[in-house]
Amino acid sequence: MSTRPKKLRHLLFVLLLAVVVFLLLMPTKVQPVNWSPPKAPSLKEGPFAENLRLKAVQKIGAQDIAGPEALVLDAQGFLISGLHDGRIIRTSPSSSTLQVLANTGGRPLGLALHPDGRLIIADGIKGLLALDQHRQLTTLSTAANGVPFGFTDDVTVDASGRYAYFSDASSRWGYGQDGEAVIEHGGDGRLLRYDFSNGTTEVLLDQLQFANGVALGPDENYVLVNETGAYRISRYWLKGDRSGSHDLFIDNLPGLPDNLSFNGRDRFWVALYSPRNPLLDGFAGYPLLRKVMVRALMVIPKPVERKAFVLGLDTDANVIANLQDGSAGNYSPITTAREHGDWLYLGSLKSMSMARLPLSLALAPE
Repeated sequence: MSTRPKKLRHLLFVLLLAVVVFLLLMPTKVQPVNWSPPKAPSLKEGPFAENLRLKAVQKIGAQDIAGPEALVLDAQGFLISGLHDGRIIRTSPSSSTLQVLANTGGRPLGLALHPDGRLIIADGIKGLLALDQHRQLTTLSTAANGVPFGFTDDVTVDASGRYAYFSDASSRWGYGQDGEAVIEHGGDGRLLRYDFSNGTTEVLLDQLQFANGVALGPDENYVLVNETGAYRISRYWLKGDRSGSHDLFIDNLPGLPDNLSFNGRDRFWVALYSPRNPLLDGFAGYPLLRKVMVRALMVIPKPVERKAFVLGLDTDANVIANLQDGSAGNYSPITTAREHGDWLYLGSLKSMSMARLPLSLALAPE
């Protein structure tokens, strides 16, 4: 009788045992925290019902650029963005010309224009930076309260130019470790304020679940910060009787909120990196299984659904625009949505171009 089947079974058993040992015992820095996410809202009906409204986006500006994550528009209507290779570029929406303004040597993730003409940069690796009109880079801040930034993510500047409000997604995890940070759910994100007058950095909020997009609200009464790992947007009050306090602006979003912007009048735009993952939510109360998940993701791709997803919110957090596209070849993941003129401009952490959608279409009744 042949021994080949017996040897094959033995080999399969050894391989299976090796996989089990790897998933259960492989050392990992991730220490998952037990939590209970709210039940994900429906994508079949209601305010987040699936649609193809983002199928109409137009790819614009320079092409074959890796990861134009965040974007701002300057006074001349040119788009400025930061790329995966550290470059900060300027391009016209109507042409493919590209001008390199600087290279941070890190990963520029958030951008804001200061009234004095400087470009303020939240760099995931280098911290909070400034680029002046002479294209000179300056480091503004790399730590707060003695804790270094691990993952500087987004930034906005007030109208007076006194303060920059920005996020440190995680003081424990660095750029490229967003999956580990979200799965761990350790609450080590921070909302920060940099004072240009004296160079100090203040912690406004801590214990945030992967602090991401930042935007000032009407009359700069408050600042909003996305908590990607908790599917919500928190609000910190800057003026009035509630100054110094915080609350939730909106909770239980249908996806992972990334960057956030305000049109200066009556609308916020929230870019959702992807819809909620049932596996991630289902394992929330099982830290050991989440450790297994982290180990598995060391050798298999992250199970992220490739879906374009943007929400428009009014100043009372009502959903006024639900923009999606789950079709093949969609423009995703969308990580920035910014209103300017007659367009809604879109950026992406992984796509190879920027895009835009007519604002009239984005706001059209469904």
